[in-house]
Amino acid sequence: MTRRLLSVHAHPDDESSKGAATLARYAAEGVDVLIATCTGGERGDILNPALDTDKTRADLPAIRRREMAAAAEILGVRQRFLGLVDSGLPGEGEPLPEGCFAALPLEEATAPLVALIREFRPHVVITYDKTGGYPHPDHIRTHEVTREAFTAAADPARYPGAGEPWQPQKLYYQAVLSRAWFQTLHDATLAAGLKSSMGAVLDELPAEDKLAVTTRIRCEAHFSTRDRALLAHATQIDPAGPFFTHSREIERKVWPYEDYHLAHPTPGPDLEDNLFTGVTP
Repeated sequence: MTRRLLSVHAHPDDESSKGAATLARYAAEGVDVLIATCTGGERGDILNPALDTDKTRADLPAIRRREMAAAAEILGVRQRFLGLVDSGLPGEGEPLPEGCFAALPLEEATAPLVALIREFRPHVVITYDKTGGYPHPDHIRTHEVTREAFTAAADPARYPGAGEPWQPQKLYYQAVLSRAWFQTLHDATLAAGLKSSMGAVLDELPAEDKLAVTTRIRCEAHFSTRDRALLAHATQIDPAGPFFTHSREIERKVWPYEDYHLAHPTPGPDLEDNLFTGVTP
C-alpha cells in the first residue's frame, strides 16, 4: 500500500513553518505527500526587508507561487493551490474583502478541498486546530474547511460531481511552535551560555498550551530541509529573524520532533510516534 498524506494550509510558506520536517521525513520514506494551499497569499505582506520594493509588491502573487514551487521541491512533495483568494488581515472592525476565502459561504469554500480529497484519496490529513494557530481569518477558515471536507468527502450525497467518495482515516491538528517548544529551546540555549531571542516571544504567548499533544514525530534529520524550504519563501522570511537564531544542534538534542493532536479518531492513552498508526489499506 502506498501511504498518502495531505497537509492543508492557508498560504504559501505555512507548510514550511509548520510541520515541514515531518513532511520531508515521510516523503523520504516513500509516502505520497501532497500540500493543499488554500490561497495564493496575494494579500500577504513582504516580511523580508531586503525584498520590500515596489517591483516585488507589484508581482507578489506570481513570486509567491514560484516560492511555493521551490519549497515543495526542497521538501520532496507535491503541492496544489485550491484557487481561493487571500483574505488579508483586516484591522479591528474592518470588513473582510468581498469574495475572499474567509468571506465565502462554508460550502463554497470547502468544495475545492472535497474534490482534492476525492482525487488524491489520503489516508491521513493534517491542518490547524480551531484557533488557526493564530487568529488570521484564513487560518481559522482553513480549519473549518478541512473539518467539513474530512467528513463530506465520504458522503455521496454531498458535493455531487466532485469525484468518487473517499473517507480519510485520521485527522491531525498542528501542535508545533508551542509554548513548550519555545520554553525548552530558550532554557537550553541559556544553559549553553548562549543568548536566546525567544524570551520576547514567550512574553507574548499564553501561560500554557491548550492543545494536547497526542503524537510526536521524530524528524530532526530533516530540520535542515525544513529551514531550506522556509528560506525559499524569500518574501515572507527574514533570514536574520528570530526563527533562524537558535542553535540547530541544541534543537536536535532537546526537541527532535514535531508535535500533533489527533482529532479523529479519539486518541488512545499512549503517545503516538507515527501518523499512520492504525491506518489500514
